[in-house]
Formats: sequence, C-alpha cells, structure tokens
Amino acid sequence: MPERVHNYLDHGPKRMQSASTWDREVPTDRSPGSRKRKREHISEIFPLRPRSNAPSQGSQATAEGLLKESNSRNPTSRKGYKHEHRPKNGTTARQALPSSRSSTNALTSQSLQSPLKARANALWPLRKTLPVWSHASEIRQGMRDKDIILLVGETGSGKSTQVPQMLANEPWCKSQPVTLKSSGKTVNVGGCIAITEPRRVAAITLARRVAEEMGTPLGSSSPASKVGYSVRFDNSTSPSTKIKFLTEGMLLQEILRDPWFTQYSAVIVDEVHERGVNVDLILGFVRNIAAGRLEGRGGIPLKVAVMSATAEMERLDSFFEDGFLPGSNGQGPGQTKPAADNLENASDVESEWSGISSSDDDNDPQDVTCKLGDKLQKSETVVQEESKDVSTFSNSYEAATTKINQLDNYSSVSGKQSKKVTQMKGEQSENLPHTNEMQPRRSLAHVTTCFIEGRQYPVTINYTPEPVHNFVDAALRTIFKIHYQEPMPGDILVFLTGQETVESLESLANEYALGMSREVPKMLILSLFAALPQAAQQRVFQPAPSRTRKVILATNIAETSVTVSGVRFVIDCGKAKIKQFRSRIGLDSLLVKPISRSAAIQRKGRAGREAPGQCYRLYTEQSYLDLQPRHTPEILRCDLSHAILTLKARGVDDIINFPFLDHPPREALEKALMQLYQLGALADTGKISEIGQQMAKLPLTVSLGRVLIAAAEPELDCVSEVIDIISCLSVENVFLNLTSEEKKEEAQLARRELFRREGDHLTLLMTVQAYAAEKTDRKAWAERHFVSHRAMQAVMDVRKQLRAQCQQNKALNGHQARQVGPELANSLLKCFLKGFATNTARLMPDGSYKTIMGNQTVAVHPSSGLFGKKVEAIMYNEFVFTTKSYARGVSAVQMDWIGEALGV
Repeated sequence: MPERVHNYLDHGPKRMQSASTWDREVPTDRSPGSRKRKREHISEIFPLRPRSNAPSQGSQATAEGLLKESNSRNPTSRKGYKHEHRPKNGTTARQALPSSRSSTNALTSQSLQSPLKARANALWPLRKTLPVWSHASEIRQGMRDKDIILLVGETGSGKSTQVPQMLANEPWCKSQPVTLKSSGKTVNVGGCIAITEPRRVAAITLARRVAEEMGTPLGSSSPASKVGYSVRFDNSTSPSTKIKFLTEGMLLQEILRDPWFTQYSAVIVDEVHERGVNVDLILGFVRNIAAGRLEGRGGIPLKVAVMSATAEMERLDSFFEDGFLPGSNGQGPGQTKPAADNLENASDVESEWSGISSSDDDNDPQDVTCKLGDKLQKSETVVQEESKDVSTFSNSYEAATTKINQLDNYSSVSGKQSKKVTQMKGEQSENLPHTNEMQPRRSLAHVTTCFIEGRQYPVTINYTPEPVHNFVDAALRTIFKIHYQEPMPGDILVFLTGQETVESLESLANEYALGMSREVPKMLILSLFAALPQAAQQRVFQPAPSRTRKVILATNIAETSVTVSGVRFVIDCGKAKIKQFRSRIGLDSLLVKPISRSAAIQRKGRAGREAPGQCYRLYTEQSYLDLQPRHTPEILRCDLSHAILTLKARGVDDIINFPFLDHPPREALEKALMQLYQLGALADTGKISEIGQQMAKLPLTVSLGRVLIAAAEPELDCVSEVIDIISCLSVENVFLNLTSEEKKEEAQLARRELFRREGDHLTLLMTVQAYAAEKTDRKAWAERHFVSHRAMQAVMDVRKQLRAQCQQNKALNGHQARQVGPELANSLLKCFLKGFATNTARLMPDGSYKTIMGNQTVAVHPSSGLFGKKVEAIMYNEFVFTTKSYARGVSAVQMDWIGEALGV
C-alpha cells in the first residue's frame, strides 16, 4: 500500500474531540462477577471432571488472575517442584497427585502451574498467526541439514520469540556426553540455545515473553524453568533452562570459561544489522567453531542462526562459507587455540564499552617530550611484533576470492551434482566441487538462507515543511498535537538522542500536561534509555490506566527487538548520539549526527506493529533522501582497545587474521594495541599480561578497569572510593540539566557542600557518599540538591554490584566511607591517571589548554566545576564537540603525576 505523506506542524488536520467522543473510545471493564470467578477458580484447582484441551473463556480469565497471585509467591523454594501436574482425562485430582507428597502441597503446586499453562494456551492462537510460523518446517529442516542458517525476517515477523521455541525440541538440541580426545575427560555438550541481543532491556523482555508462551516460570524463580536470561549483574537461569537470552557482552564473557560453547547446541545471533563491535566478534568466534574441527565439543557441531531485518545476508553467506575454505583459520574459537586454561573460572560479567568512531581529517599526533616519544617508539615495536602487514591480509583475501570465483565454474565432480544455495531474493544456483580437500566435514554449501515476510501494517509518514532547528520543542508540540487531534487508543513513541534530551522533554511534557482540560484524556509520560533501572524500564511495557494515553520518550534502544504494545504514533527526531574515536590523535568525541535510512525505516515500523499508524519525522523529505543507506559498522568507527583485549583474553593472538566481517583499519588496530601496552594490559611480547587478564573480567572499559585495579594496590588503597566514582560515570549525568538562570543559581547554592576544588571526580564522590548517608528520604535529598534521583538509583545499583564483585575477588574488605582529605584526594587522582593519562591537557601561556596526546586545543565544559578556573594541568573523562572542543568530567592534576603515569 503506498504511503501517504503529509506536512504537519503548520498544515495538520484540525479534529478536536468532545468529552463524549473520548469516553466512547475507551473500552469499559466487563469482568465476570465475583461468584462466577470463585466457581471457575475452584474448577481450575480441582479438575474432578474430564476437561477438553481448549480452555474456556472464563477459565482463561481466571487463570490470568491466578498468574498475578503466583508471581507474588515463590513456587521454586519447595524441593521436588515440578513444572507440570496435568491430570489425564477421566482421572480425579487425588489420583493425579504424586505419592511422595502431601495432598495440600501438590494441590498448591498444581494451582500455581495452572495460570502459566492457561496463559500459554491463550497465546498459542496468536503465535500461529505470526508470519514466521509458515516457515517453521523450513527452518527446522534447514538446521537439520546445515549447521548455519541465515534468517531474514522483516519487522513484525516474530523471529526473535518463535525461532528459539521451534528449535528447542529438535533431536540435535539435547545434552550429549562425549569424551574429549585431548584430555580424556567426559563432558556434556549441548542442551541449551543461546540468543544474543544488543541491549539488556531486549534480552529481559523477550525472555519474559517466551516464558509466558511456553507456560514456564522465568529464570531462577523455579528449578523447572525452561527460559532464562543473563545480562550485566543479573543472571537468572535454572538447571533446566533450554532457552537463554543474553546480551552480546555476556556471551563473550562466557568464552573465558567455556571457549567451545559446550553448554549450547545452538547460538542465535539476533539483530545483526546493528553491527556493534560485540556482534562482529561473536560472528568471528562462532564461524571458527562451526567451521573448525570441533575437538573441544567432541565432534558435535554447533548450530548457528543469524537473524536480522535489514542486514546484507549475501555478505554474511560469503563470510561463513569462506570459513570452510582451506587456510581460513577454522581451527576453533580462538582462531589458533582456545582460551587459556587458567580462565575457566572467570566470572560471568558483561563487558561494556562505548561505540566510538574514527575520522580521517585530523592532524598527525605530535609527541610532547623526547621521553614520551621513546616510550611510544617502544610501544610501536610491540605493535609491529604483534601485527602482520595488512597488505598480506589483503592479498590472501583477494586470492581466496579468486579461488571462489574459479570454483563457481565447476558443475560437477565424479558425477555428483553440487547442492543449490537459496539466496534472499530469488534462487541462484552455485555449483561447487565435491572434493575432500574443499570440505572438511560436509558439502561445500554449508549455509542455508530463509526469507520471512513481515506483518507490517500501513504507516502514514508526515514530514516537516521546513528543517527543524530545535527538535525537542518540535517533539513537544507534536506530542500535544497528536493527543488533542487523534482519537484513543493510540500511544506515542518518541525517539530522541540521549538521556539529557529525554529528561528535558519529560519535564516539559509533564509541565504542559498539568494545564490540560479535564475533558481531555490524561497523559502518562515514561522514559526508556539504557542507564534507566530495570524496574523503570519495564514500566513502559505495562498497559496505561483507563482514559490515559502513554507517551514513551526513548533513545534508539527502542528501534529493534523491543515491541511496546499500543504504539500507533512515532515521532522521529532523525538524529542519534554517536561516540567517535579519532585514532590519529587518540581522542574520543561525542556528536549528535543524523541517523541512516535503515534506522529511519526501523523507527517508522514501530508504529505499524499492531495496527495502522503514523510516523511524524521532524525533518524534511529531502533530508530523509540525503541520509546514508546504512550506518557505518561500529568496528570501523570506534576505539578498538576493549575489542582487542577481549580477543587476547580469549586466546586470539593473531589479531590481523581474525575473521572480521569488516576488517578495521591498521591504524586503529595499532593505536588500540599501543593503548593496551601503555595501560599494562599487554606484555613486551604482545601477549596479554596478568593485569590484562584482570581487566578483561571487569564489566568496565579498559581505562576504568585499569583505574579499579590500580586502586587495589597497597600504596593507593582506595577501592571503595573509586567504585563510587566509577558508578557515577556509568550514567550519563547525575546532576539535573537546568535551563533557566534562576534555577542554575539556586542549584549552585544547594550543591555548594558537594563541590570540591580538585574537580568533578571528587565532587561525584561527595555526592554518592552524601546520598548513601541519607537514610530517611533520599528522593527529597535529591530534589533539594538538584540531583537526579533516578540516576542515583542506577548509580547505587552499579555500586552494589561492583562492590560485591571486588569482595569476591578479595580486592575490597569491608571498606567504610572515609573523609576525603588531601592525601586521599591525591591518591584518587593518581588512580584515575593510571587509566586516563592520555586524556590530559596542560595550561598554555595564552590561558588555553592543549592535550598531551595530539596537541589539540580543548576547553573545560561549562558543566564542570573547574569551568573558568586555571590550573597547571587537567584530566578529563571524555572529549566532546558541540560548538567547539570540550573536556567533560575534569579534575586538576600535576604535570609530574602525568609523567609518572606515562612512565617518562
């Protein structure tokens, strides 16, 4: 259906609804009477008569009520809890009870299980209507015949929730005992399916939905649970888990202790089109395992499913097929060898780092001192010993491509016809030779592809007649325009750039909503971004109260995977916040940049998941046509230090020849290796050091990980305080972003007791300690000091988890909060210089600051406590560019401290 395009804001339709119209649009509650509910409640718990397989409408409604009650209880605490006690037709309740248990406990267990099964039965007809179910037999057969399948599923096809359930009961998805030839040990291989998601909110939400559809408890709530999830600081699984949703970082962490994925029969990589660094690393690891000799799995193959909505599957097909060619490093998870044996007991914590990007139009870096130049020259020597010439890699790749093209001309060998490979669009025959040299284990066509049609309702697109200068103001006006002119039901999803814009628009919308007439339905404003606590994130998935329109203000976290029910209107600002890494000067920059056309299509699709909808784009149609077709993969625009540390910790020593889907530039690899060497994560030989092993286990960036390790050294001994500061740096902004000058002056007076003259790091420490010391009303304390209570809740959560992890590693032994004197302040700043020595700048005679690395002019950000002050040298957390180059998160340091940290 062709999309209708309108200009709005100035030329939109004028349809005002009366009070009676609003009331008619809202459905009323028609639940059955209490007597009928009690009768159906008893019939569910005591099935004394034969029941049909299909539950009645009343029993489903009763089961929904019981489900809420069962969530408040814990049926898993009882030993011997079983997932299913369904009596057969014709049996009484007493005959159906297990003999080893009293009747009371058995009936209670059965009553708790009934709501789960009733909910699953109610969802079954809806699942059958999803487009992916028409391809169920094709997907199952494809995974039986091949080890790798590429699933191209359009938005709304149901692939993320249904494909794991289709494969969970396959014959190959069972735990099998095998004896490893290398060690002679007998291990169990397989039995579980891993599904990776780019974000934790998607992993948790999908796991909860799949658990409902399977009629099983979720995660660690029951030993009989079949579905679980694992995200940073939250592992909710059971011994019976068959389907496990993970963030990509968590799966990479599991390689530390299980380099062959022996726990899993299959790994499903979802949302590949986002092309984050983690997903590129996972694709390389699973390709090496699937195409390797499988000695670490006892010869049992690892099934791999790659799912996406917009990715170029032809490239992925070639990527995986190339892994089966001779000399393609298909040896195992670590390319040449698995991870070291001493990593088997590594803890399951998720590695996180920011995606950043490189720019080619910067000046070459300049060394500040001869000593620093000697240090960098030594680092470059390590890099040269570590890396091979990229031209060698390119020649090898071209030779392999030529070989593939030559193989295309073959039609048969020894009278055996090769198999056809089905492509995403149409069918193309690829005749390949059937020789033992070219196929280590199977025929050369190792990958199968399946295209799944989506279920997308028509979406009307509305563009602005002219470019929008302030998208926050335009989004505010568009929200109320929709609310006043469009009938209920229909929730609104707004895409913004980051936490600051989300909280700013939330404050404005709530303020304007107070002035609405009583005849107009209410508005429920909710936020959704990565740093939000899990409980607050889940609020957006709950239905809105009666006669209330839900408005979700989200970052790009809501683009894919997550489906918010009830959304009919999408407002797209057309921009996203992207971190960039300029490798030539070694600086991070944070920019708000236009999104790609594929991202715009994904955002538009959120409005048409459940019914016809509308998408309001806060940019012109020509601006949309000028967008890039796809965004640049993160691995080509980011700091690779954490990615390389991840590879090194998992046994990959030949970084250049690791199978990247898009190979990063040589300059970026050298800069990352040099940074790791300066941090002490790499030894002189290029191998990972003991410090590097510890850094790889932490769910922090390499710089923050080095800071935390340095804090545990006896001469510094400030682990507890460093954890407090790192916890604050895990959120975007602890202090509220104020706009009016009056509020800014009032906030400055209220925060006076928190500010420290040393800079922002000590100010964050004082804020955390004061908030933690408040025992009566922390929310009121945060309001008095103009501190974000929601951000501080996230800070306290990260603080708690980091403390628990450090106590487990015996790096923290019950440290209590100490008064921050000059000696402790100096120790803290020296700790941070261990990880941020390259993020420093010195004061110039003209009053400006120039960076130590790169000699770039930088100014202190106005939000910093050191803004307008002049000190000998500064250390900063990040380099941002708005109207000019700014340093954020600034503290005053001494030049000799910087030289000591750099080893000069």
